[in-house]
Amino acid sequence: MCYCWVMILLKDIQKRLREEIKACPRSQKEIAQKLGINPSTVSKYLNQDKFPAIDTFANLCEILDVSADEILGLKK
Repeated sequence: MCYCWVMILLKDIQKRLREEIKACPRSQKEIAQKLGINPSTVSKYLNQDKFPAIDTFANLCEILDVSADEILGLKK
């Protein structure tokens, strides 16, 4: 049995999410429209001022074509 684990920190998750949003060829406005949210909310994700609700996060991962595991740092 392994008792080793790594602490997963919100700031690290937000950093990976920000990097994926920046790498996306879609604009913040297009991402927001697909999610049904205000473009300023996507900006808050980029600035790490806010983290999306779990359903929005799941849909955002689909839009960005990235696995949630990768953003969460669970992919080994």
